[in-house]
This record gives sequence, C-alpha cells and structure tokens, in this order.
Amino acid sequence: MTSADQQVAVVFPGQGSQRAGMARPWRDEPSFSRWAEADQLLGRDVTRLGLDADEDELRVPLNCQVALFVHFVVQHEAWRADGAQAHLTAGHSLGEYAALVAAGVLDFADGLRLVDARARATQDAADERPGTMVACLGYPVEVVTAACDKVGAHVANDNAPGQLVAAGVAADLDRLREALDATGERGKVVALQVGAAYHSPHMEPAVGPFDAALDAATFSAATLPVVANVDARPHTAAGDWPAVLRGQLISPVRWRETVGTFGELGVTSVVELGPSPVLTGLVKRTDRSLDRRTVITPDDLQGGGR
Repeated sequence: MTSADQQVAVVFPGQGSQRAGMARPWRDEPSFSRWAEADQLLGRDVTRLGLDADEDELRVPLNCQVALFVHFVVQHEAWRADGAQAHLTAGHSLGEYAALVAAGVLDFADGLRLVDARARATQDAADERPGTMVACLGYPVEVVTAACDKVGAHVANDNAPGQLVAAGVAADLDRLREALDATGERGKVVALQVGAAYHSPHMEPAVGPFDAALDAATFSAATLPVVANVDARPHTAAGDWPAVLRGQLISPVRWRETVGTFGELGVTSVVELGPSPVLTGLVKRTDRSLDRRTVITPDDLQGGGR
C-alpha cells in the first residue's frame, strides 16, 4: 500500500506525555508563533513552560494542560505544512481539544481558553472531592468493571486490552486491588502519580464552572470526523461538542473502542503527534494491522513520522 492509499488518523495524547524542553526542537517552525500567541491570550508566560519548565513544574495540571495543548497545535500545523493530511482525528483526554482544532471545530484561541478553564475547573473539583488513579494491567475489562462496581471505584480509561485505569478515593482503590486479587485473574495494579480522580464522578463539581467557558466558545462543523472519548463514535456537527466535552469530564475515555472505530472507518495508519509516544503503543495492543508512526521532533516530519 502506498502512502497515497493510506487512510490516516492523526491522534494526540494527554497528560503524562509532556517532557521538559519539549518545545525547543520546534523553534524554527513558523507554527512556533503559537506560543507567543498563547502568552498574549492568557496573560502568562506559557512559552517558558514549553522551553524551560522542569518536570515538576510541568506536572502541575494548569501548566501541563496548557503547555501540551499549545505544543500539539504547533506540531500539527508543522505536520500539515509538510504536506501531510489526515482523514479523521482523535485525542486522549486533553488531546481531544487538539483534535478539535485539527478538525476546525475550534480555533486556537477558543481551544486554549477551554483548556485553561478545564484545568482550573478540574483542579478545583479535585480539591473539593480528592481522589487518585491506578492502572489495572492484564485484567479483562469485564473483571475490572465488576470489581470497580463492587468497591465504589470507577473505570476512567479503557485504553487497550489489558490496560485500564480506575479512579476513586485511595481507600476504594485499595479495596479494588484486593477485589482484583480475589478474582484469581493474573494482573497487577499500579498507583499513578496524579492528584485527582479524572474522568469519573469526582469531577462533577467541575461541570458547572466549565459550562461558562463552553458557552463562550464558538464551535464549527468539522472538516474531518473527530472520534470522541465519551462514545468512541465519529462526530462532525458543531452542536455535538458542548455536551460531549461536558461529558468527557466525568465519563471514561474509551480509547480501546476508539481504535476499533478507526478500523470500522477504514483507517490504515495512525500518526501520533506529541512530546513522547503514548497512543501508538495502545494502538499496537488493540489492532496490530494499523500502521503506527510518531512525530516527536521536526526531524520526524519527513516521511510522516518514525
């Protein structure tokens, strides 16, 4: 199959993919000007986050989410300027906002303001309803779902076969570990270094404050389908997105099913844009028939990625 024959999905990862100095290799790209635009729009030194912030500073959700969003847009615009073209797009959690910009649903300014508002609203929700997350590795999705229901935890990410993330208060996640041990299934539970129970009912206090930002944003019809986290289905209508993004705050990221949707829609190649490869590994676990490429630095643009 030639590159012209391929049906490409361009995808964007979420929090955890950030790297200190991730913006430096992109300074000579025309799209790097988005960093200065972000500085102006938010009235803070966003550029420094991309160039000089250390890993600890980038772990702060408000810093991480804003910096990653700008970085994704810079990468995507450079990728498109290099002649690449996508047939559909998707993003994991935060990455969904970059996908919406890539599809023309949001312009850069509205996307940035929504990401900033989302980061602030979810941090306030985490302060009000503390929680954390664990990765459940090796277990079938049905086993993890049943165990979560039993102990009062929540499936937050269905990432790939044998890779799920659960959210909840620490005590419930301790009981989840015990419940999974008791099933006799082989697997392990790994604590994640996050300060909130994202994509779960713990984020409900964020919905109201985030609504104001959604009301202020302008959504347009998509120029290419965006496969949404909340239902793993393609969306093109402008009017879909306020409810979808509101739901994303409190609903699981259905990435395993998203990859299945890629296959249904004829995708043959997945290109991940980000500071480090995350989603291509999940794609490999879910559907090995899909070609997988990553773009991390401008050197990766030639030929579409690594």
